Amino acid sequence: MKHSILILGGTAEARRLAQRLAGDPRYSVELSLAGRTRTPIEHPVPIRVGGFGGAEGLARYLREGQVAMLIDATHPYAARISANAMEAASMAGVPLVALRRPPWQRQTGDRWLEVPGVADAVTALGSEPRRVFLTLGRQELTPFEAAPQHRYLIRSVDPVEPPLSVPHAIYLTDRGPFEEASEANLLREHDIQMIVAKNSGGPASYGKIAAARSLGITVVLIQRPVLPEVTAVDTVEGVLDHLAHALPPL
Repeated sequence: MKHSILILGGTAEARRLAQRLAGDPRYSVELSLAGRTRTPIEHPVPIRVGGFGGAEGLARYLREGQVAMLIDATHPYAARISANAMEAASMAGVPLVALRRPPWQRQTGDRWLEVPGVADAVTALGSEPRRVFLTLGRQELTPFEAAPQHRYLIRSVDPVEPPLSVPHAIYLTDRGPFEEASEANLLREHDIQMIVAKNSGGPASYGKIAAARSLGITVVLIQRPVLPEVTAVDTVEGVLDHLAHALPPL
């Protein structure tokens, strides 16, 4: 008999965790993806795609599946999902641990303009036309239609459909990780003056932050939301250690 584990994923850490747990005879693992990415990367464990129907739906899923541990390894900006995870775990009586990657820290030479949200980022670009690199999710781009004076370079995992209603936009479809050297070349090629990004943390998308530092480019950095206070670790190894202590052999 194995311990049933449900991972709420969508991050590189969730994928690495699933890889580490896939061959462990102690656990039966399922990975849940929200389904926002049309072409998700293959995973070594069974995948469930789509929502649960809020906290109550997730709690019901945990009970019916006799889940022994819920792991929240979602994106640092997925505050709603994290809140639902905490509530559902409490309702179902299932222990919860969160895997939260640390945010990037300001380094000497960084020109960061930190703002609380996407709408604030639009305002921070100013009224003067600029060449802006947008590195946000497809669902968060619409507010920039309110600032059509800028020239946008937009990178996303999936195509932006429909495209933004702005006169000047170039779209790139690509998936990280992105190295500093290639990011610097991209910024120079398009003569970028400002970058809009989230403080996602981790190495996969840090290349643009390092490249902006070296080129003296301002980064409008959207601050992280407040997440629920739950048991949390910041590495895959931390989750593995937590499981080893929290779920004794059956």
